[in-house]
Amino acid sequence: MKILISNDDGYQAAGIVALYEALKDVAEVEVIAPEVNNSAKSNALTLHSPLYVHRAANGFRYINGTPADCVHMALSGLLDYRPDLVVSGINNGANMGDDTIYSGTVGAAMEGYLFGVPAIAFSQVEKGWSEIDAAAQKARTIVAELIQGRLVGDAPWLLNVNIPNRPLEAMKPVRLCRLGRRHAAERVITQTSPRGETMYWIGGAGLAMDDAEGTDFHAAALGHVTMTPLKVDLTDHDNLGYWVDAAKRLGGALAPEADHDPDAGRVRAPS
Repeated sequence: MKILISNDDGYQAAGIVALYEALKDVAEVEVIAPEVNNSAKSNALTLHSPLYVHRAANGFRYINGTPADCVHMALSGLLDYRPDLVVSGINNGANMGDDTIYSGTVGAAMEGYLFGVPAIAFSQVEKGWSEIDAAAQKARTIVAELIQGRLVGDAPWLLNVNIPNRPLEAMKPVRLCRLGRRHAAERVITQTSPRGETMYWIGGAGLAMDDAEGTDFHAAALGHVTMTPLKVDLTDHDNLGYWVDAAKRLGGALAPEADHDPDAGRVRAPS
């Protein structure tokens, strides 16, 4: 069993070091991670500047690029084998709800999934690395159980896991959840530079808007390890029928469902 580890906090981050130490006796493990922090880089690839690979004293390889760059390069030529599993993290802070769209941690795992490799993104619920060794041991248990259950195979899947900052014995069981939703982000922050120019900083993430029972926000607040299976298809399948008439007016083709679905052309507001 071969595992590729990456992250978005950089190859020296406490989370990736702890994850490596926890997994190195579960499988043959390789670390290829960004040189510096690349949080919120999502699935970005570096296409207009060269990338360089270096090896750190501890054996980790690091790249002057994004999390997705690291996994993409690993799976498209840097490694001379195909890993059985891609594991990303452990991230310094939660990746729940809308965070998964922006997350470089999830982006690295998703890149593995897009290459057809099963992948997991691990994050801690709170920032600061408290109880990081316990989080790494929980990640180890999850990975080991997936391997033992023969769930790591030819069929790709993508899991997003958030682990509470608690001692191992104080963590509540894994709970399968759907993604919640957040409110809009906080206002942009402005400052004046030493040269008198206005600087702008993206505001913090908004509060949870949908944290109802069944969401990752709800389960994490109760101290559970949250697990959410993700997919990449962004097609709004539920509302394809609503857009049939619009497609006709634009001179486009009907949605495939319109050929056999009698309700496909009915006007219904998108949900």
